[in-house]
Amino acid sequence: MEKKFVIGDSEFVLDQSKAEAAFAAKSVINGRKTEAFNLLPLKYQWAYDLYRTMKANHWEPEDIQMQKDIEQWQGEELSDSERWIIRMGIGYFSAAEGIVGDNIQHVVRELVTAPELKLVLGRHAHEENIHADSLLYMISSLGINPHECEAMFEQIPSIKKKNEFVNRTSHDLRRDIDLTDPENKKLLARNIFVFGQCMEGMQFYGLFGMILSLYRQNKFPGIGQMFRYTLRDESNHIEVFRNLFMDLIGENMEIWTEDFKQELIDTMVEAVELEKQFIKDCLPVSSVGLSAEEFCTYIDFIADRRLEGVGLPKLNPEATNPFPWLSETMDMRKEANFFEQKVTEYQKSSVLAAVDDDEL
Repeated sequence: MEKKFVIGDSEFVLDQSKAEAAFAAKSVINGRKTEAFNLLPLKYQWAYDLYRTMKANHWEPEDIQMQKDIEQWQGEELSDSERWIIRMGIGYFSAAEGIVGDNIQHVVRELVTAPELKLVLGRHAHEENIHADSLLYMISSLGINPHECEAMFEQIPSIKKKNEFVNRTSHDLRRDIDLTDPENKKLLARNIFVFGQCMEGMQFYGLFGMILSLYRQNKFPGIGQMFRYTLRDESNHIEVFRNLFMDLIGENMEIWTEDFKQELIDTMVEAVELEKQFIKDCLPVSSVGLSAEEFCTYIDFIADRRLEGVGLPKLNPEATNPFPWLSETMDMRKEANFFEQKVTEYQKSSVLAAVDDDEL
């Protein structure tokens, strides 16, 4: 069907069938190639909806007051174990957030073809930059030697192993790649699974829980608040990569074999083991009223939620959440300023979106 527009002596003809064909050619990968970043009509509505949610949740690290955190860090009330948790958190996340953002920009976003997917991934990468910036803000506020962070990243075995685990997945795709080849499709799907469900979806959660345990005890209120905002962002990131994974599989069912499913399950098993080693390094002795064993149980619970979310069987069906208080701690609908008790709104809509309890 054609539609004509006559403006003065000029006539313009629009062919709807061609536009419909262009829409039909949209796909996660191997879609219509065009230099035009034309979002409409949307095929992946979820991507645009999540983009708008993420954009509305914008926050800036410098808006968080750090005075109390500085006083506690410089004072005598903290134990060595509590200080170590903060150092491990800063040491790991200062590198990990950048690894995630780099993979999004230089691997996944380069390979997907639908513009609305590129849009939400661009926002995802931007939020990783904010998270990395928040770590710099924490380090400078507390007066920690930044070289310590680099040393932790390079020299603490459990941190190094976790980062090597995701980096090798990213490196496999940093080349010209034929995504019509099923084996290469599997590489991309595995990358999305590793970064979305294993790393951001599970390996971030041990430290989130430890730092929010300190926050719950009125320790490090500024750092705790930044981690709450970060975890709210991460819940959206997990959903972006889960939806992307499911659509990629749905459009390329030839790769969804029993062997590939088992490969992904085995990958989660490896990721869980690496995270448990890391947890034991974070909590070499029981601290903040919690033990490494409880956090390992928590990781089993979280890992099963991630597997179940992409249609894979649980590893530990009997595992339960040992920290139900995390759901309450993560209620972000209304936040009071720590010192002035003024409501802080970081979302432009009427209320802040609460993190779904299912993510905890």
